[in-house]
Amino acid sequence: MKRLIPALLPVLALIASFAPALMIAAPAASAQDSTPGALDFGAKETLLIKSEDGEHSFAVEVADTLELQARGMMFRNEVGANEGMIFEFETPKIATIWMKNTGIFLDILFVRENGRVLKIEHNAKPYSLRLSSSEAPVAAVIELRGGRARELGIEPGNIVVHEFFGTN
Repeated sequence: MKRLIPALLPVLALIASFAPALMIAAPAASAQDSTPGALDFGAKETLLIKSEDGEHSFAVEVADTLELQARGMMFRNEVGANEGMIFEFETPKIATIWMKNTGIFLDILFVRENGRVLKIEHNAKPYSLRLSSSEAPVAAVIELRGGRARELGIEPGNIVVHEFFGTN
């Protein structure tokens, strides 16, 4: 028994070295469930989408940093009929979006560099962890109130008019 205790000391020291990390991780996990403070997305900008039914104007918040893009529409209870958010990427990429901590249905529009809508994910389900992918490189993602794209006849191929795309 006396020989066993010294042999276990390195193992116990290793376990003890992880204890502070475990103590730190536990509060962080519970903090994810609480609503974080508001972020400043800046002034809303006007964005137009040209469909066969006409031009549709939206006042959008701009998510142009990683911090703002990570938050997106999380922790919101509503989005107006003519409001939304544009996620502007530094370089085109295959974008994926999920609905974690998002309590409202959203239409997710994946938009190419030229401002043309590539794909629309209609009525993305609140709180879903299912990833929605652009499946091809896009320069931006636009989130609108769920069902709004169909209501207005917005479809893939339509043009988004906004300074980010140089289409204004």
